Amino acid sequence: MSVGTSSAPGAQRVRPPAEDAAGPGVDPDDLPDGLVVADEHGHVICFNAAAERITAVPAATALGQRLETALPLEDLEGRRWWQLTDPYGGLAIRSRQPERNLLLPGGREVLVAARYVRAEPAGPVRRVVVSLRDTEARRRTERSHAELIATVAHELRSPLTSVKGFTATLLAKWERFTDDQKRLMLETVDADADRVTRLIAELLDISRIDSGRLEVRRQPVDIGAAVGRHIQAYVAAGQPADRFLLRVEQPLPALWADPDKIDQVLSNLIENAVRHGDGTVTIDVTASPSPREGEDTGTSVTVSDEGPGIPEESMNRVFTRFWRGSKRGGTGLGLYIVKGIVEAHGGTITVGRAPGGGALFRFTLPVAAPAYLT
Repeated sequence: MSVGTSSAPGAQRVRPPAEDAAGPGVDPDDLPDGLVVADEHGHVICFNAAAERITAVPAATALGQRLETALPLEDLEGRRWWQLTDPYGGLAIRSRQPERNLLLPGGREVLVAARYVRAEPAGPVRRVVVSLRDTEARRRTERSHAELIATVAHELRSPLTSVKGFTATLLAKWERFTDDQKRLMLETVDADADRVTRLIAELLDISRIDSGRLEVRRQPVDIGAAVGRHIQAYVAAGQPADRFLLRVEQPLPALWADPDKIDQVLSNLIENAVRHGDGTVTIDVTASPSPREGEDTGTSVTVSDEGPGIPEESMNRVFTRFWRGSKRGGTGLGLYIVKGIVEAHGGTITVGRAPGGGALFRFTLPVAAPAYLT
């Protein structure tokens, strides 16, 4: 932080006491949010790096200036903020200004909150501590939430319309249909109900991942056998057996993971390869270096196909919400959830190009021994 002589008579540009600004032992420049502190005379004595970035005002320029000059904020109706709030006057019981949207010169919107530090209750203001946050991150979150709502509404509309239509028709005209027709309608309703259930499960997973509340219930998992079950299900559903190649390296380290969530990861990756890829779907299960520090061995699963693959420019977006590799259906939420599940296990997941030109997904899980679980 810049230091020097203040423009206020008799004042010095000094870093404020830690308890007034960032906290004990914390450098204000290390904070992610903007921090501006004014002294009892209203002169800026702290202007951290994030404040420089958000306001585009150099700290050397802001330090020593009056607070209203260094931060010429206006509300959304164009009124000068510091004249309205009068931090050094007004009621002596005030301790803060709640966060709100304000405008910097040029119309840039920022989130601003202020705290008044008093020498004693109802005493004069000793420091005004102002926090600044850019609104861009919030706008991205709001856009993401809006996209999620639109996607959910779109995905729910089709199956619910089908369920409503078939059930209403059966209730009104039950006697007019043959048993085969009734069975077909009920099977369609059942499939659409499953689709709605899957979508709701995806939404719950996203909520838990975003809030850090995704629970992992670790048990011993035979991951080779788990992959084999998924392949058998596809073959039973009509896929040719020779479309799948499973290679399991032996010996594998004992893997402790959440079997249901690992099944969800495998289901998504294999389904993507079957639906969007071509040729042989190859699944390799191998021992590998653990992604967890202090642990030697982990388990890797690689799922690859021989299709067109993922364009290079799209690979950094594969695990984001709503990314779709093609227009062949799906919500675009599956790989986002897969990444969240793998990371909740302490693992890593990557995407690349397979030797045959198709997509290649590889996730690696640490080996959690029973002692680790206690």
